[in-house]
Order: sequence, then C-alpha cells, then structure tokens
Amino acid sequence: MYAFKLGLSYLMLICVLGANTAGEDDIPLSRIGANAGPTLKFFYCYSCGYRKVFDDYVGILQQKYPGLKIDGENFNPAGYKLFMAKFLGVSKILVIVIILCGINIFAPFGLHQPSWWQWCTENRLYACMMLFFLCNAIEGQLIASGAFEILLNDVPVWSKLETGRIPQPPELFQIIDSHMQFRKSHVEHDGFST
Repeated sequence: MYAFKLGLSYLMLICVLGANTAGEDDIPLSRIGANAGPTLKFFYCYSCGYRKVFDDYVGILQQKYPGLKIDGENFNPAGYKLFMAKFLGVSKILVIVIILCGINIFAPFGLHQPSWWQWCTENRLYACMMLFFLCNAIEGQLIASGAFEILLNDVPVWSKLETGRIPQPPELFQIIDSHMQFRKSHVEHDGFST
C-alpha cells in the first residue's frame, strides 16, 4: 500500500512537472490559506545523525515557503528492535549499579563467583565504562533505521528506505510546487477561486 501511494505521488509529480511554475502561475501559501495549506512531515533516523539534515531542510524550506507547516520526528524502528534496545538500556544501568555496589549476584544461587565477575567488581570504573560504551553501541545499531521519510499532507512523497538516498532541495521544491499547482487547479476547478 505504501509503495502504491508513493508511486501515485510520483505519477502526480510527473504529470504536473510540465506545467509552468514561474511568474504569474506561482501561488503563495497564504492564498490557499495557512490552515488548508500543505503540511510537510519528516520521519528521520535520529541515531543516524539526520536531525541536522532535517534542521537544514527546515531552514531552506521556510525561506522558500514561509507559510508551509513543517513537522519532524524520529522514525522508530520495528517493535522488537525498539523493545530490545530499551531492555538493553535498563539492563545496562542495573548491571552498572550492581558492579558499583560490589554485589556478588551469584551468592544467592549458591554458585561460585566467576573470575570475570570478580575482575568487574575489582575494576569497577573500567568495567562500567566498557559495559556502558558497548551497550550504547549495540543500542545504536538496534534503533538505527536509516530512514528519512517525507510526507506531504500525509501522502508519502519520498522514502530514503526505498530510494537509498536523501532528496536534493531542488527535488523537494519540485514536489511541493507540483502539489501547490495541483491544489490551485483543484481549488479553481471546484469553484472556490478568488
């Protein structure tokens, strides 16, 4: 269904690209109405460093389209990966606290303390730092989705997961201009033109 919507959006884009989008045909967002105007929604992978890319795009888009509503949020990975990352995070903190307190977790079970656990309790700072950084690396891999998805009025118009790349600003401008041109023709066709 997602691929169908994306394909339909591209078809609409190709059909409208032939129209002249310069000069008198430009339609400001305020003419359509800020509330009825386009809303651009970004879903990005925060752990991949795409928050900075999103911020850059917001700046560029707000200069070109001052009335455009832009939202963005982290793209959460599949449910089990997110659960595993959260579980690992909580477990990491729990084990670090146990190491710092020097508790022998094997004694209540009547087991002999392994040498690696004894080393951890004797070298607490080093063991905790190793555990912290190792678990953070694993958590980062679990929640990294590589996503940079863009929706225009809840219709997918770009997917890094499908295309393998982030759109260039001119490509995004064409998508927005095409949508605005389509909205203009749709508004005029319905008799709501001013």
